[in-house]
Amino acid sequence: MTHLQNLFNQAIKPLPSIHDKTFASNFDTFAGKQVVLLGDASHGTSEFYSARAEITKRLIQEHGYTIVAVEADWPDAEAIDRYVRMRPGPKASVGGIAAGHEPFKRFPTWMWRNREMQELVEWMRDWNQDQSPEKQVGFYGLDLYSMGASIRAVIDYLDGIDPAAAKVARKRYGCLEPWVDDPTAYGLSALQGMADCESQVMDILQNLLNRRIEYAQGEFRMDDEYQSGKQNAYLVRDAEKYYKAMYWSSATSWTMRDTHMFDTLHRLMQHRPPPAHKAVVWAHNSHVGDARYTSMGMRRNEVNIGQLCRERLGRENVCILGCGTHTGTVAAAQDWDDDMEVMDVNTSRDDSWERVAHETGVPSFVVDFRRGQIDTRLRSAMAAENRLERFIGVIYRPDTERMSHYSYAFLHKQFDGFIWFDRTKAVRPLETIQPKTPLGKEETYPFGL
Repeated sequence: MTHLQNLFNQAIKPLPSIHDKTFASNFDTFAGKQVVLLGDASHGTSEFYSARAEITKRLIQEHGYTIVAVEADWPDAEAIDRYVRMRPGPKASVGGIAAGHEPFKRFPTWMWRNREMQELVEWMRDWNQDQSPEKQVGFYGLDLYSMGASIRAVIDYLDGIDPAAAKVARKRYGCLEPWVDDPTAYGLSALQGMADCESQVMDILQNLLNRRIEYAQGEFRMDDEYQSGKQNAYLVRDAEKYYKAMYWSSATSWTMRDTHMFDTLHRLMQHRPPPAHKAVVWAHNSHVGDARYTSMGMRRNEVNIGQLCRERLGRENVCILGCGTHTGTVAAAQDWDDDMEVMDVNTSRDDSWERVAHETGVPSFVVDFRRGQIDTRLRSAMAAENRLERFIGVIYRPDTERMSHYSYAFLHKQFDGFIWFDRTKAVRPLETIQPKTPLGKEETYPFGL
């Protein structure tokens, strides 16, 4: 047994079954921060979703967290928020049981339309029924792929509070109308000098910001409805920039996407500020794990939401937990817009951090990497190792796994803690046939996330 393996074996804390009532209490020492970021090593693994759900429930019940923000589109997540907080307006559940908008229908539907997520949503609604509005838990989307839906949401909001402004917004957003169903085509047109809607989009956002006080007096109160209208306007602005950036720099577009995620989270925390409110973030390991300690940051100069949270909120106010597995099955597609398949996951590589975790022989554990908690000898040993970490998104290509899904990382610096499940199974999707979407393969860069 190597020196590193021996020290790692000593550092782990075995975990009971996810469904054991004591499971989530093992993470109490990570609570209390303004933001707890919960990662996953794939977008189709049941244990990752279930574990995050149980930890999230514990953070809500015992530690006062009131914001659940996920790697999903804002309009879709807002349909869930209306359902769990019983807000006025179109309602939906993950399964589309309630009348109204059926969310998360673009590829990859299984990422959020799965039984594990549905169970958490129903739990949140039940929890909120006994809470005051201030203490209810909200559900929010951080991503920026909903340009068309967000345009419609801004106009709908203005129709209700300021019809004249809505008329102007229709005209200005009309610049983007040819591309709302295929926003990647807008980026190509902009690159060719055939389109540039930035000024029109900015005008609408600026109008919303300038008339904040006036709109607060209207039928739609400032708190939730204004916040949503403003966020959708920010999203259209950021999406317009993102789709232009896609064609000239993948690294820049990744950074723009994660910066949008952080900015959205920051606006939520201004809307529901600490210490009364604290946030739980769900996103892929590649988004929440500090990019400065992976190939993303070290080689490609990319930034992610985990890094931005540490830098801008203060490391003492942030906790990052990642998840990993050795083998099992995963729900994924072989290519963009393909139907979901349940695929076998290759056993982890000998030169990966996953193999170190597997060699412990413990089926499930958590390891605390924080200074003062981790043996300094283990930190030194991990810093001296040049090891890979596996990233599986919505696309899984086992035949080219080394190139497609592994990247170098310093695991102990990337995360504050790491949750391990040696053998995992695929999420339980609500459907497997995927609706066709116009978004292209560029969205999957670099790991199909």
